[in-house]
Amino acid sequence: MLDMLLGWGPLRDVRELMAAGGPIVVWIFVACVVLWAMIAERYWFFWVILPRRMRELQQQWQRRTDHHSWFARMIRTAMISRLRVEMSAGMPVLRVLVPLCPLLGLLGTVSGMLEVFDAMAARGTADARTMASGISQAMICTMMGLAVSISGLFPIYQFQSRIRRLTELVADRLMY
Repeated sequence: MLDMLLGWGPLRDVRELMAAGGPIVVWIFVACVVLWAMIAERYWFFWVILPRRMRELQQQWQRRTDHHSWFARMIRTAMISRLRVEMSAGMPVLRVLVPLCPLLGLLGTVSGMLEVFDAMAARGTADARTMASGISQAMICTMMGLAVSISGLFPIYQFQSRIRRLTELVADRLMY
């Protein structure tokens, strides 16, 4: 069963790409899986959990009799702040993973080029076949790192702008 799954088109292509790119591509792939798992979780939070949380928060505020005192304003501020923390959960990790992937790609590029130079030094000549293998590995790492990073840029921007907008919306709904 596992052999059949690993032989399936897209998984086979990923496996071949990881084999051609060297060990650094595995780390880039792990970072990609973590990045997109966290992005999927945040989408789930914003579209399923957050609307319910906002309704609960608004109902909790409306049940209060006191909306005008200093104490009520502090409670309102704390409620908004807690919701913003919930919305921002995981964002620091996402903001680290996006620039980390090109850096991992650069590390793979450097290691691939070092292999080229080692092969050239061992043979004493610049054999095109030996050089092509190392350069190919280097370029695959660079491409993978950039592709993963670029794919994560838009969702992170979208989450950040959504957090700002929704924080303002909640503040407006919790009138005092």
